[in-house]
Amino acid sequence: MVRYPLLALSALLLHTAVQASEVPFRPVTDKMLQAPAGDDWLMWRGNLAAWGYSPLKQVNSKNVSQLQLVWSRGTTAGRQEGTPLIHDGIMYFPEPTDAIAAIDAVSGDLLWEYKRKIPDDIRNYVRNIDDHRSIAIYDNLIIGNTVDDHVVALDAKTGKVVWETPIADYHVHPALQSSGPIVANGKVISTRGCDPRGGPLACVITAHDAKTGKELWRFHTIPSPGEPGYDSWGNVPYESRWHVGAWMTPSYDPDTNLIYVGTSVTSPAPKFALDGNDKEYLYNNSTLAIDATTGKLAWYYQHVVDHWDMDHTMERMIVDTAVAPDAKEVAWINPRLKPGEKRRVVTGIPGKTGIIYTLDAKTGEFLWGRPTIRQNVVEKIDGATGKVTVNPDAMFNKVGESHYICPTPAGGRNWPAGAYSPVTGLMYFPMQNTCQTMTAVLDRPSLASAYGIRGEPELPKGETNLGTVQAYSAATGKAAWKYDQRAGVFSLVATGGGLIFVGDLAGRFRALDHTSGKILWEVNLGSAVSGFPVTYAVGGRQYIVASTGGSNPVSLNSLTPEVKSRVDNNIFVFALPPGVH
Repeated sequence: MVRYPLLALSALLLHTAVQASEVPFRPVTDKMLQAPAGDDWLMWRGNLAAWGYSPLKQVNSKNVSQLQLVWSRGTTAGRQEGTPLIHDGIMYFPEPTDAIAAIDAVSGDLLWEYKRKIPDDIRNYVRNIDDHRSIAIYDNLIIGNTVDDHVVALDAKTGKVVWETPIADYHVHPALQSSGPIVANGKVISTRGCDPRGGPLACVITAHDAKTGKELWRFHTIPSPGEPGYDSWGNVPYESRWHVGAWMTPSYDPDTNLIYVGTSVTSPAPKFALDGNDKEYLYNNSTLAIDATTGKLAWYYQHVVDHWDMDHTMERMIVDTAVAPDAKEVAWINPRLKPGEKRRVVTGIPGKTGIIYTLDAKTGEFLWGRPTIRQNVVEKIDGATGKVTVNPDAMFNKVGESHYICPTPAGGRNWPAGAYSPVTGLMYFPMQNTCQTMTAVLDRPSLASAYGIRGEPELPKGETNLGTVQAYSAATGKAAWKYDQRAGVFSLVATGGGLIFVGDLAGRFRALDHTSGKILWEVNLGSAVSGFPVTYAVGGRQYIVASTGGSNPVSLNSLTPEVKSRVDNNIFVFALPPGVH
């Protein structure tokens, strides 16, 4: 290990910090977003295809064991699920409850901090107001959603508000702005969860001009009267059609000009409490492909008609790949596929069920699907049509009826993000092994319960580990490796250095080998590693970021009572010692 005098290292950090604060801001363009440089991390998953991948490889499988802490700093209080953005040596971090910090990415020094004034009555209308997973960067602006239902743009050099545009009046149509936008050809595309109290008009995806904030279009995830899909809800009154939100960040394909975004369950979840178990209730639990210019729907695919709060809002990865599903492992395959044909696909595990779905990116055609963790809500998928059949033994038919359901509404897959590596061709997913006996408690829409179900999570019968990281081929669907552990796991980032970084509920932050899942390095950060890890480089030195704090998966600690994690909000940045390569 190479060691340097503390005084010399401090002088180096101070010099770099002064340089970073004095360099003129370099505006971020569409070209930069669509082909991001490896040194920066310019959006939620590193690129618009939602890979969660960085080509940086200074830190690699041979030297990762020498990683050391470079700096750390606390964030504002609240549920901490943030993703840092890094551009030209400056980190922009979305802190809980509508705060954003600009930090020198080398020294950890605070450059500015924006704290939005939160309305005094906001908690009477919006739940979980401190969720703040991601932000966007474009031109000279930092852009995010706010808890009082606005989109706001800040000057990246000063943190001053440049423009803000209301989405809705939270007193009338409250929506949960837990995840941030992306920018697609100069348009700010933002999504949100929609509280039942907001009615169907709260359930919208919007586009705004990135430089002015002018609204360009909005798409309703619950079809309005006269729109395609309206009749799929049967006789449910329009004003009682609730909660089909899109509460995670979308992906974007510049070649097709399509935005890909996932949606959530209805309220209540059991469909007998709406207009029966035979309806589709569009667009619940679907992938939506939306034209970025017009806001018109190009195609949709419904993953499952949801009765159990199995949201399908998670990231959609866009990958060019051979499509050659292995029939020995892949349960559902389109019979029209030609062996080894290449396609641009939308793939990954989009929902809490843990099922991988691979769709044609241009048309939405179902190509193949396979389960991963234990699930019993999808019985089968017709390979020729992509139609999903729900397990009839898992559906509710009356109040008080109970079923043993796997996974739980906590997942399975939940918002902690997976990754794709073009080096291995593998997709990597953080998941939890969960089941519960679930009971229906409502027979009609009611604000008394958002989902109309209740139950306590438990480990599946015969299972002792809650957390699992699993790797699958994007081309064949074959399982490559699985890493299981007692504590639950959070988000991943993959690197060109052959590493998968992942944190867990117990406070451990680890580097796994991307071909085997073997642990190569770990550190105890003392609190649940709840944020999205990223990596970046400044001045030729690669840094790895982890962040800790509280978030909803921490509730799964009841399944592993010996895990005594704290929920302190901190950012931790690691690098190799100077001179180590």
